[in-house]
Amino acid sequence: MQRIWNWFRQAMTISPHRVGVILYTRPGCHLCDDALRVLTEQQRCHAFALDVVDVDGDPELAARYGARVPVVVINEKERFHGAVNPKLLVRLLRSEAS
Repeated sequence: MQRIWNWFRQAMTISPHRVGVILYTRPGCHLCDDALRVLTEQQRCHAFALDVVDVDGDPELAARYGARVPVVVINEKERFHGAVNPKLLVRLLRSEAS
């Protein structure tokens, strides 16, 4: 039993470092709120690091992403603009974790 617990604990500490997700967002954006909800739901099942970045806090990010928010970046690749498809998100997370 101890070996299983050690394996599980190791898997949970390694996984967040293998897959990194950034959500570029701005206040008052309902699509951003929806994207954050989907990401936090999936984070419970697929341990990954999630950073939420307000683009309005950085002029360069505001210029880059403008009205395209939310933007979801997984391991430095832009994967979603606007709505986040939960099924595609799961496939991408599994692919990036392996």
